[in-house]
Amino acid sequence: MVTRPAQPDADERRASADGQHVVILSGLSGAGKTAATKLFEDLGYTTVDNLPGELLPDLAELVSSDRRRFERVAIVLDVRAGDAPLALAAMRGALEGRGIRPRIIFLEARDEVLIRRFSETRHRHPLDGQRGIAGSITEERRLLDPVRTEADVVLDTSDLSLRQLKELIFAQLEDEVAPDQIAFQLISFGYKFGVPLEADLVFDVRFMENPYYVPELRHLSGLTEAVRGYVLRQPVAERFMRFLTDFLDFVVPAFVGEGKTRLTIAIGCTGGYHRSIVVAEELAAWLQAREFGPVAVFHRELERS
Repeated sequence: MVTRPAQPDADERRASADGQHVVILSGLSGAGKTAATKLFEDLGYTTVDNLPGELLPDLAELVSSDRRRFERVAIVLDVRAGDAPLALAAMRGALEGRGIRPRIIFLEARDEVLIRRFSETRHRHPLDGQRGIAGSITEERRLLDPVRTEADVVLDTSDLSLRQLKELIFAQLEDEVAPDQIAFQLISFGYKFGVPLEADLVFDVRFMENPYYVPELRHLSGLTEAVRGYVLRQPVAERFMRFLTDFLDFVVPAFVGEGKTRLTIAIGCTGGYHRSIVVAEELAAWLQAREFGPVAVFHRELERS
């Protein structure tokens, strides 16, 4: 029998504030949970994988009862747990009832990428039956959609190297958000490589003149002063930045008021190498000056070139 934990007392609240970190790692099969789990192990986390959903509340009570031993814990929760949304609700309730707010990270990838990964590894999908791989992925998306909705962080691993995945996870774990703040993740990307699945807001800057067609700028990235100056000197770029910052000034307080703790903003151009990088960097500087919350920037296509 699992009993509902008591409300946290002052000592428990102080222990949580002193740095106990609990991560619930979820996502689609083949999206990189195994690699992410190994990264957490490298960071000194105690990792728990493939535990039946019925045992997760008991694990939550164990984690909260010995905070020194379980200072850092990463728990994998996916379709193998049975009813994943129910298991998440039970575990989250047990943790939060003891004053521990877990950070939920959800990994996903495009269907064609997941299919290729299963083909290459020859691993069996946990829902594999009569529906085939594509059908299993569709069903898994449906079953885990409530978990994805509850996630603090959604990462699309379709085009990420292991190093990039590690950097993104590090960035998420470093950001502690105050109750009146929101953490931002800015992603620059190229439309020809696909829109990031994890984006909450997407802005297209392909209407700006492209430095790619200037021979001396083609091989320089948006991180260089030459490309930055070329893009930002355009009247349309200046006007767009005013529109964008006015929009965020309006919506960010509303997001905070609704309890949202993270916002992923994607900025896209054709190749993700010039204009989108410049705008993402400018937006990051503006957000940092406004002190809405911590800001992380990831240039997805930079390594392609």
